[in-house]
Amino acid sequence: MRVVISSSRSSLNGGRGRVLRLVFAVLVQLHACAAGLQQQQQQQQNAAGATEAAATAVVHKCCGRDEIVVVNRCRKANETGTAPWTPEFSASHEDEPAAGQNILPASSVPYKLATGFPNCKTRQQWLVYHYRGSGDRLVLYPSGKLRHYVLKHQHGSSEEQQQQHRDFIVDHERSFDYEQGFYCLDKVIDIDRPDINAQVAVICTPQIPSPWTDSDFVMRRIVNPICHAIAMACLLLVAIVHFVLPQLRDLIGNMVTTLAGCMIVARIANIVRIFVEYNGPVSYLTADAFLYTFTLGSFFWLNAMGYYIWRTFKSRNVFLRITDGRKYCYYSLYVWGCTLTMSGMSLFAHLILDSRHNNVNRNYSSHPSTTTSIEGAIGWLGIAVIFVPVICTILVNLFFYVSTKTVIKRMSTYGQIHHKMKYSFDMFSKLFAIMVVDLTLFILSWTQYDSLFYVHVVFNPIQAALVLYVTVIRPKRVKFLLRKACCYERCILPCCRPKETDVQAGTEWGEEMMAFNTADY
Repeated sequence: MRVVISSSRSSLNGGRGRVLRLVFAVLVQLHACAAGLQQQQQQQQNAAGATEAAATAVVHKCCGRDEIVVVNRCRKANETGTAPWTPEFSASHEDEPAAGQNILPASSVPYKLATGFPNCKTRQQWLVYHYRGSGDRLVLYPSGKLRHYVLKHQHGSSEEQQQQHRDFIVDHERSFDYEQGFYCLDKVIDIDRPDINAQVAVICTPQIPSPWTDSDFVMRRIVNPICHAIAMACLLLVAIVHFVLPQLRDLIGNMVTTLAGCMIVARIANIVRIFVEYNGPVSYLTADAFLYTFTLGSFFWLNAMGYYIWRTFKSRNVFLRITDGRKYCYYSLYVWGCTLTMSGMSLFAHLILDSRHNNVNRNYSSHPSTTTSIEGAIGWLGIAVIFVPVICTILVNLFFYVSTKTVIKRMSTYGQIHHKMKYSFDMFSKLFAIMVVDLTLFILSWTQYDSLFYVHVVFNPIQAALVLYVTVIRPKRVKFLLRKACCYERCILPCCRPKETDVQAGTEWGEEMMAFNTADY
């Protein structure tokens, strides 16, 4: 009997131990859950506090909390009889280009003041005043960023109206942003005019990068004019050689001279268009008109050259009684008549028919990302009127090239005039290819891709150098005439004296007497 009671007591004690251990484990789990919840709640409170602190804008005030600026000094606001300064936040977003006119009340934006002037270190401190009629506008955003707009005056109808209602409009291209720590704002009053509600900002002048470190500025403002100057020098040499040497003053030589002159005038007009800030609308329109007019004229002169060569090979009787001077006059009437007519139609279309007056942005400003239109530039309608005949002349010249090439291949024998025209046709075909490539790059430079504009800038002197090579350096006759006229036996440099091959080149053109030094007799 005693054994049974003791065994029952031991089993009862074992059951109690298991229950106690189970209760202890449950309490440990509850404590861990409570600690996790408390830690999660603490993290949420910290995150909310950080978010609230991040959302609170820090506004930098120049003087103390109860002080304002009076004649460049900080004084108590109650001594001046005015209320202390409170920040005025703009309702517009920071990514909007215009300065916001809507002002948010200071109570609607959480902020905290940080007093003291900014530490500009190596930068210079600058004072900016903002009041009605001033040339500056200060805009404070809820994030604490300060934006400074430089304004343009909006001219009124009379001087009296300008004095009474003087106002300014925003110049979106001239604005500067100042982050926290690089500015301070405050209220400013003048003893003579205490009624003016003005603000003053002490700012650290922004670090404006040097334009010489901007590759785009260097390409557009430095390399581009230099390339134009090199191109004009090459083309001027072409015009001088064909104008000075009497043996080259035939019809083809006069056409080459006039063609080079048109290219020179077009490049001078293009240089004027590069520096937009120094041009008014009338001067820029004039430069645009000269550029497109003489570009069109150069293609019409190339078309006249191709027609003359094609007609010479197609004609059975090449010994015409009309002189080269009279022929040049006839071709001049055709070229300049068509050029001036199409240029007049282009200006008429731009000034009268283009009702939108949308000027073209062809990236001739200081930076290609500017979307403002160039005032005075010819619009797309006027450009279309100019370049449609250019495309037509290219197609006609292509027909002249194919047709003349076919005639030359079929000819078994030809005389001296055809022999001369064969060299003229070779020069015409090469000039045609060079000018078409240059026109294509010129049109592609209007796009928003900077690389295409840079290619056009670099190819500009290359095109002029190729024209010089095709018309002066490559032809043996021109080299012989240059050496004959410039340096013969008296030349200091032996390499520049005419060689036997040059003399033979002269005899090919019927200039045997000049080859034997008997041209003066």
